[in-house]
Amino acid sequence: MTPDSRVVRVEGTVEEALPGLLFRIRLEVEGRDVLAHLGGRLKLNRIRVIPGDRVVVEMTPYDTERGRIVRRL
Repeated sequence: MTPDSRVVRVEGTVEEALPGLLFRIRLEVEGRDVLAHLGGRLKLNRIRVIPGDRVVVEMTPYDTERGRIVRRL
C-alpha cells in the first residue's frame, strides 16, 4: 500500500485518554490539541497508548481537528 500524498503526518504527545479509543494529542509543530483514534494496525496488534507517549498522527488537510494514530514512538 502506497502512502497517500493528501495525508499529513505530524508527531505529538498523548495528553489524555478518552472513552471509545479516542485520545487528545498535543501536536509538537503547532502546539494545538487534536482528537485522534487508534489506527487499524495498532488495534490488531493490541499496542497500548497511554498519556505521555509520543505518537505519529495522520490528518487530512480537510479536517485538521481529528486524526488517526498510526505509530507509537
